[in-house]
Amino acid sequence: MPEQFDGQIKEKVREEVKEPEMYRVILLNDDYTTTDFVVEILVSIFHKPPIEAAKIMMDVHKKGRGIVGLYTYDIAATKIAQVHMLAKEREYPLKCIMERV
Repeated sequence: MPEQFDGQIKEKVREEVKEPEMYRVILLNDDYTTTDFVVEILVSIFHKPPIEAAKIMMDVHKKGRGIVGLYTYDIAATKIAQVHMLAKEREYPLKCIMERV
């Protein structure tokens, strides 16, 4: 049975998919958080291999900050919250921030 024309024009709608904005997650240095705890955070929360975690930890220690990775906003915010929660549990003042790329 052939389709009947109902008088409506059907358009093909092209939706553009926009890439999400990315955020750089950065650990900040302080004088109290141990280097071992920073490495533990990098391995457990950010899934960095131990050698890469040690390199980032040295950046934090020597440069005052270390770039952990690039994430979408929600993932970056969640990881930062996890860092702050674990640091608070262990009584460290470790801070983590994000910057839009």
